[in-house]
This record gives sequence, structure tokens and C-alpha cells, in this order.
Amino acid sequence: MRNLESTFFEVEINGPVAHLKMNRPQKANGMTPDFWQDLPRLVRQLDENMNIRALVLSGNGKHFTGGMDFATFGTITDLLRQEPARASYALRLLIKQLQDSFNALEEARFPVITAIHGACIGGGIDMISACDIRLATKDAWFSIEEINIGMTADVGSLQRLPRLIAPGIVKELAYTGRKFSAHEAFEWGFINTICKDRQEVISRSLALAEEISTKSPLAIAGSKKAIDYSRDHNVADSLEQIATWNSAMLREEDLMGALKAKMEKKQAVFADLLKP
Repeated sequence: MRNLESTFFEVEINGPVAHLKMNRPQKANGMTPDFWQDLPRLVRQLDENMNIRALVLSGNGKHFTGGMDFATFGTITDLLRQEPARASYALRLLIKQLQDSFNALEEARFPVITAIHGACIGGGIDMISACDIRLATKDAWFSIEEINIGMTADVGSLQRLPRLIAPGIVKELAYTGRKFSAHEAFEWGFINTICKDRQEVISRSLALAEEISTKSPLAIAGSKKAIDYSRDHNVADSLEQIATWNSAMLREEDLMGALKAKMEKKQAVFADLLKP
């Protein structure tokens, strides 16, 4: 695997499970320019490693993340002082680059699980909305903070959240920027599980990743692809997609191996995917 070093993240790999820890605790894991560069690079490098079958994303310190750091906002304000047309063109490119950082989480073949504690605001909402599964501590809190600084959120919250929870709730949160709790998020179906504290949320996230890693990586990749495809397409098109997928991907080795292990009350063992 290529170099997984990062100035923003701690990277841990334990067998088939990777763990990225945001590691700027003294600044509430604010998303500096290094964050935006390192996250998509690390996720895509992990995606190229066919031994990796699940990813956990967490934050060190008191908070999960305070969102975009002022250093990143500084780049934006510098652009806005330039010739208007050229500044607008450059700003659009910058926004697309920031969006791509979270697209990498959604595009990864493996599930991405977030372990959230403390504050998760602004860009943090954009990030966890692009993940597959979200666990949070009982004292975690959230906010679509962008409205409070006079801007429209533009890195994924407003596009992904209405597909995860009721649009009316999203509009209330986006228009007011108010804090909402882990219990509210759980009631809306945004959070899968509420945990006691940071230690428990990370432990349960890693345990869930370990469980997922015991399944067929081909079936997991197919499930993620089918679920995300059906989110963006109608039922007929989605049924066509999964029929085509399974006609190409369903193979005797995984299917019969799993059935045999189930009958023998053993844990099935599945081969890793092949690297192109």
C-alpha cells in the first residue's frame, strides 16, 4: 500500500478494519486545508487495498469536529477580493474540490462508519452525511452552522440529508442553524445507535466494522452500490441494476461457501477482492 501518513489524521489498520482519527484536538478537529487534501487521498488509498473491508472515522479530543477551520475560510475570502468573474470561476473549482473530499467516502467500495462525540457542526454534518452508518454518544450535538455565518452549506449536507431524514426537518435545521441532539437525530433515523461515551462509541463502531468484515466483500460492495443507486433512481431502474449486478457478480464460491459454513455452524471465510 502507498504511504498512509497524514498531518491531520492518525491512521490505524487492524486486519481488515481501517480507522482514521482526526487528530487536531486542541482546535476541535477543525478542518484545515490538510484535512481536505488528506481525507480523499487516504480513503482512496485504502480503497485500493483489497485487504480493507470497513473503515471507522472518529475524532480525538473533546469533540468530533468543529467544522471548517478559519484557514480554509481564509482561502475563500482571498478569492473574493479578486476580479469577480475569475474569482467566481476559481471559487466554484474550490467548492467542487471540497465536495470531492466527502464524495470519496460515498464512492468507497467498503462501508464507512462514523463514531461521533461532542460537537459535530458545519462540515462535520456534510462528512457524516456521506458515510454509511453513524453512531454517536448521548451528549453529542449537531448544527448546520453555515447559516449562522451568512452562507448556504455547499459541501453535501443539503443534498444528502433530505435523503436520510424528512425534508421538513432538514429545512428547519438549515434555516435556523440550531443545535440538535443525538436523541433527536436518533429519532429521525439519522443516527443508528446512541452510546454512553466516546470510548463506547468507538468500541462499538470498531466491533460493527469487524462484523461487516467477516461478510463477503463482493456482496458488501454490491449492497452499498445497490442501496446508493436506489436512492438516486426509481424502483424499476434499481431492480434492473441489481439484476445486472448479480448476474455478473454472484458466484458459487461465496454462495456455496456461506451456505456450507451456515449448515456446519461455522464462520464462513471469504477471499479478498482482486486489485486491478
